[in-house]
Amino acid sequence: MKDIRVGQEVRTVPEVQRATPGQNRPAGRSFGKVLQESIQEVNRLQVEADSAIDELAIGQTGSVHETMIAVEKADTSFRLMMQVRNKIIDAYHEIMRMQI
Repeated sequence: MKDIRVGQEVRTVPEVQRATPGQNRPAGRSFGKVLQESIQEVNRLQVEADSAIDELAIGQTGSVHETMIAVEKADTSFRLMMQVRNKIIDAYHEIMRMQI
């Protein structure tokens, strides 16, 4: 699985290479940076959904469909973020249980 879809763009994850002693790994974005950008994207979708709800409530827009689409996008992205968080926490707990 090379492609990860986040929002509207497709980001490619570099192939994992086996590092031999003395060999440098290719430079790329860190996991923390990718995670931070993903959280910012989820936040942006949440703000857009809130704004769409406010516009619908005050009558600025009559499109219930667009409002519901914005809300569902925000909900789906938030649920995905929570699943990723749960997997990270599970991995952390598993590493902490390892005996050295």
